[in-house]
Amino acid sequence: MAFSTFLVAALLQAVTLSAIMAGAWNIQQRTRNSGWVDTVWTFGLGLVGSVSALAPLASSHTGRRQLLVAGLILAWSLRLGLHIGIRTTGISDDPRYAQLIREWGSDARRQMFWLLQKQALVTIPLAVSVLLAAHNPSPELRLQDWLGVVGLTLAIAGGTMADSQLRRFRVDPANRGKVCDTGLWRWSRHPNYFFECLAWLAYPVIAIDLAGRYPLGWIALAGPLCIYWLLRYVSGVPPLEEHMLRSRGNAYRAYQARTSVFFPFPPRQCEGRSQI
Repeated sequence: MAFSTFLVAALLQAVTLSAIMAGAWNIQQRTRNSGWVDTVWTFGLGLVGSVSALAPLASSHTGRRQLLVAGLILAWSLRLGLHIGIRTTGISDDPRYAQLIREWGSDARRQMFWLLQKQALVTIPLAVSVLLAAHNPSPELRLQDWLGVVGLTLAIAGGTMADSQLRRFRVDPANRGKVCDTGLWRWSRHPNYFFECLAWLAYPVIAIDLAGRYPLGWIALAGPLCIYWLLRYVSGVPPLEEHMLRSRGNAYRAYQARTSVFFPFPPRQCEGRSQI
């Protein structure tokens, strides 16, 4: 794939993502439930990624790697999108966005629109990583490609397990007002975010050619780096931790004291465990 072709494809991805997030803003304004924002984002990125993967950018036929990568991004999108969508039907609003809306006050409508456009902008590296993985010109599937498949499969399984464990904890009336501290949540305060980052490592693994025949493939590293930065420092961990501190107080502080914030590690032994 020529560099000029890559730039055109990336620009088309950017324009499409911007339109998708404008649609997400419209849905949020109509429903007043910002949970639909992440649902639209997930399905939208899956659509952009799969179309980009299957596009005949470097040849007139669709290769096996293109089909493989399209299948990976669709599997990720369906799993996460359905999970967020089902969760959204049971809530009135996403607490992270709801807090921002309260802080914005009368300017919330405009601020939300531009926030979602910024979200579209920072999503471009993710879509680009899928594009570059699918159009790696190596004629045959390599061990690297299958390692990427295994990595994403494990990430989807881990994310599904974390979400399932949290859901079972929340539906038990005995856990009302408590902090989930079981299963994967005992090892990380945000195992779902950790597995989300792990999933995006699959695309640079597939895109990169260690022999140097595909220099563009190294750009795919921007995808997992971007999603890690977003989840760990911007839109994931910080606002969710603030919400949990407001709603769980000292119980969550005790959980923070003994549990890794992101990467899974054995819990530290601290006092106050019986509060959870």
